[in-house]
Amino acid sequence: MDRSDRIHGVTFAPFAAAETIFTDQAKNSLITAKKRLNINSVIFVPPGLQETPQSEEIEYGVNGLMRDDELRSMIDFAHEQDLRVFLKPTVNCKNGTWRAHISFFDEDVPCEPKWGNWFHSYADFQCHYAGIAEDEGCEMFIAGCEMVMSEHREKEWRETIGSIRREYKGSVSYNTDKYQEHNVKWWDAVDVISSSGYYPINDWETQLDRIEKVVKAYDKPFFFAETGCMSVRGSEEIPNDWNLKGKTDPEAQAQWYEAMFSATVRRPWVMGTVIWSWGADINEDTKNGPDYEIYGKSAEKIIAEYYAK
Repeated sequence: MDRSDRIHGVTFAPFAAAETIFTDQAKNSLITAKKRLNINSVIFVPPGLQETPQSEEIEYGVNGLMRDDELRSMIDFAHEQDLRVFLKPTVNCKNGTWRAHISFFDEDVPCEPKWGNWFHSYADFQCHYAGIAEDEGCEMFIAGCEMVMSEHREKEWRETIGSIRREYKGSVSYNTDKYQEHNVKWWDAVDVISSSGYYPINDWETQLDRIEKVVKAYDKPFFFAETGCMSVRGSEEIPNDWNLKGKTDPEAQAQWYEAMFSATVRRPWVMGTVIWSWGADINEDTKNGPDYEIYGKSAEKIIAEYYAK
């Protein structure tokens, strides 16, 4: 993808279960997102699951997880709406542990789970969806998200990216977590650098200064593959904390989005943003929820205005 291709996107129905992402309800929701937000891109997130952070096997497309046929159909539908489609297969743990904590001993130990076995399963997971991305003409493939404790395994990641490229011929990225952009040492293996932009409302300039050094060092395009803030009082200071509880405060969410866009649009090397998130089922409850959803909230208008520019 060329650096001039601005990305005005939204993550749609992340980790959708089977019979969720391709329904009349979901299709209408995506049409609504395009109309109300002025998006030109959408990220779909096929889910993979492993039992715990130390499990070696990843399952996908089974046991109620998103099916290939419905994913393919939704990709086709998004393209019919003149939306670019980025595919980001993402693994999570069934026990609720955040995927960033997936980790194993650096030295192989008998009778203990091993990095090699896990990466073999992870590459299989990624390559399956890379094949779908190639078949369906997706505009970008993002090789996972926020796998922080694995990122130092440079050799395995380079091999995984190489395997993906044998299946998919388009632009390849990887979505690292906030504050981790400078820690990934294999950015040269991908075409586009991306990260999760969940930075405190008053910390954007400092973090963008830091990220800019990475982008210039590798001379790669960059965008925020995720960015967002909950409509909960205090989330504007810790937007990465999805467990935050408090009073519903859509204005705090809106102020955070204003600050984020105000900072990022002044940096020409930021190709754009993908908002987290927009659901397959949007309704009155969505408007009043204390979560990352932006449908019907004050933040929605701010996003639409910046995307229209």
